[in-house]
Amino acid sequence: MNPLYDPSNIETQVQTNWENSQAFKATEDPAREKFYCLSMFPYPSGKLHMGHVRNYTIGDVISRYQRMQGKNVMQPMGWDAFGLPAENAAIKSGMPPAEWTRSNIDYMKAQLQRLGFAYDWDRELATCDPDYYKWEQWLFTRLIDKGLAYRKKATVNWDPVDQTVLANEQVIDGKGWRSGAVVEKRDIEQWFLRITDYAQELLDDLDKLPGWPDRVLTQQRNWIGRSEGVQMDFQLEHGNENISIYTTRPDTLMGVTYLAVAAEHSTSLQAAESNPELADFIETCQKGGVTEAEMETMEKKGIALGLNVIHPVSGEIIPLYAANFVLMAYGTGAVMAVPGHDQRDWEFAEKYGIERKQVIFSVDGSDCSIEKAAFLEKGVLKNSGPFDGLSSEDAFDAIADWLKEQGKGEKQIHFRLRDWGVSRQRYWGCPIPMITDVNGESKTASDFHVRLPEDVTVDGSGSPLKKMPEFYDLGNGEVRETDTFDTFFESSWYYARYCCPDASDSMLDDRAKYWLPVDQYIGGIEHAILHLLYARFFNKLMRDEGLVENDEPFSKLLTQGMVIAETYYRTNDDGSREWFNPADITLERDDKGSAIRATLSADGESVTIGRIEKMSKSKNNGVDPQSLIDRYGADTVRLYTMFAAPPEQTLEWSDAGVEGAYRFLKRLWKLSATHLEAGDVPDLKKDELSDAQQKTRLKIHVTINKVNDDIGRRYTFNTAIAATMELINILSHAKDESENGRAIMREGLETVILLLSPIVPHITEVLWREFGHAKPIIDAAWPEVDESALVQKELQLVVQVNGKLRAKIMVPSDADQKQIEESAISDENVQKFIAEKQIRKVIVVPGRLVNIVVS
Repeated sequence: MNPLYDPSNIETQVQTNWENSQAFKATEDPAREKFYCLSMFPYPSGKLHMGHVRNYTIGDVISRYQRMQGKNVMQPMGWDAFGLPAENAAIKSGMPPAEWTRSNIDYMKAQLQRLGFAYDWDRELATCDPDYYKWEQWLFTRLIDKGLAYRKKATVNWDPVDQTVLANEQVIDGKGWRSGAVVEKRDIEQWFLRITDYAQELLDDLDKLPGWPDRVLTQQRNWIGRSEGVQMDFQLEHGNENISIYTTRPDTLMGVTYLAVAAEHSTSLQAAESNPELADFIETCQKGGVTEAEMETMEKKGIALGLNVIHPVSGEIIPLYAANFVLMAYGTGAVMAVPGHDQRDWEFAEKYGIERKQVIFSVDGSDCSIEKAAFLEKGVLKNSGPFDGLSSEDAFDAIADWLKEQGKGEKQIHFRLRDWGVSRQRYWGCPIPMITDVNGESKTASDFHVRLPEDVTVDGSGSPLKKMPEFYDLGNGEVRETDTFDTFFESSWYYARYCCPDASDSMLDDRAKYWLPVDQYIGGIEHAILHLLYARFFNKLMRDEGLVENDEPFSKLLTQGMVIAETYYRTNDDGSREWFNPADITLERDDKGSAIRATLSADGESVTIGRIEKMSKSKNNGVDPQSLIDRYGADTVRLYTMFAAPPEQTLEWSDAGVEGAYRFLKRLWKLSATHLEAGDVPDLKKDELSDAQQKTRLKIHVTINKVNDDIGRRYTFNTAIAATMELINILSHAKDESENGRAIMREGLETVILLLSPIVPHITEVLWREFGHAKPIIDAAWPEVDESALVQKELQLVVQVNGKLRAKIMVPSDADQKQIEESAISDENVQKFIAEKQIRKVIVVPGRLVNIVVS
């Protein structure tokens, strides 16, 4: 065995063996328990970043561990390949998005393989492949037939220069991110899926997911947003037209002092025909945001319509306002405003001089004035006519019942969730398989599979599909849809296609019923809402189509934290900042290791040390995984990313930490080589162990127990690694060359190799072979605990006097309480603190401590 650790040679050799033997090919076996482990697939942006490495190493550790438990493991990988970045790259480079994407896939796949991830590459898929996206086109036509997909007008962000719809994050300070043009709100025809039909089931089935983080479950519940309230009508003062509103606080109804409607509400538009000021206001609103989040932060503005409504209970005349914080896309496009009991309404009323009326008062008589802010709590009704004296809870039912009797309203259950708009006015996506006929009616394409043309030029002036009559003009007055699906469409069912990627006659086949649901899903917390919600929705759609049997796609979910690193910059004359990569920086540190000065290596001039932030291209603080692999090997990178922090927490990058991981692997290699060089090892004679040998064996099997729990249940890979490091320390200091001593050393080293094999699979594979095992370590079983090794002849107990540590004693493991007390009291150091004092009592905590209380 080479005494020097050579990761490059080792890892190449091991990966070649895996590939030649198809070591990770998964096949269905009903006789074995399956385990489907899946990490969220990447967008092929060009290169892996450390966030990818961390995510995929977590999944690989879990997969390899479960394989050692004897389970039939599947771990696939693919590419979330459609999306806007490919179009942006095409604009810059002139390279068609398809070519750019597939080139990136090739490079990133090689990087993943170099990291040694145990993927079944026969299951690889890319969402831009026609054989993949044709089946979501097929499913869409089925949803059309079922009435679960439909077309309607919706408000979007429109860039008048680029002639395209922008996502909310592409609107920066009200302007298009690329063109700089002022963004407009426009109503255009879009395709939707009726996810709201599944809202209650999506909410209820969260209770079936105990393996999901509470934080994610809460976010899902909040996004679905089930509420019980009352929908009621306010009649216009002149005429028979009603304006409907929905409220979850009908107890505040008697405090309504104005109604607010969206700028695009029909009442606003009609009033604007004779009101130029209102027309200007509506035009201004059309340049604003279209999301609830934007509504929360924007300045609240409005204008009186010159119209009034009649209060449904009191008959009071209430003014009507158009307001920029009301959206037509949410609810009825109108809200009742109660300045006394809603802070937004209070601020709007303050700004425009509208009356504030208090109708809810505190139950205990404590201060609840609305002079400086709205009173938001529930309480007791006053100034509420027939409902005076009722609690808010009782008033909910009483007011709802009264409105229903009068034909003016009723209780309703509403959901915050809105139907999913799946249309995108983009090129690089899956074509929507719909046709508009000569009469303007939509119909599904006779051949549901519409291939996306790939030999195109993208210049940023809208989708190339709209400029390709050979694509959209079908003759006879029929026109093909040129919108493409939201890319969430592709990522909402890829987990199921992995089960049967070669199914040619159907979206899924019976193999999906064997593998699903996914047993462990791993990805970033940023996907906690939309991706996971849409994937859950798609699973139910496929279930109702008879394609899968499970209600939920992912049994357990792990959301890993971000990878963060230091940032460095110089401020330019115009105030902008130029960011420098940490690899290009030279640091000066103080005695405690803290950075006190940073210079750019290229010119020796100072740079400013910025904050520690998430690794990103914009801050240029990313670490190239490839350079680390080339320098230290994949196992070092894997070991560091698992050791630096628990998976759910943020990982702060440390070059010194990487060096430390590399040193540990070299130490393991050297210790193993030294042991093997000494020759054959006799069988362990358990009945002839010395006390020291028993302690070493105890540590070995305690470590097995701990690592098994840390990896198998808790997913605290960092503490599992720390435990193996402790064991290596003990083995390193063991100088026992007796037959039993060498046998225990062999047992300890082989245990460490097995325990670390899911984390550092290359070095452990080679060491396992060097230790004489013919079968590769990937087919080895997880080590079992020898219960006899856990039996201790003596236990160490802490001794306290009045709660303060005074000694540590060894007692026989079968000592009774009297023996333990006598040993503690007679200890020489303890005697110093109890001499000439009265012992009030002695408290023994079995296996842990003795506390002697004296006075």
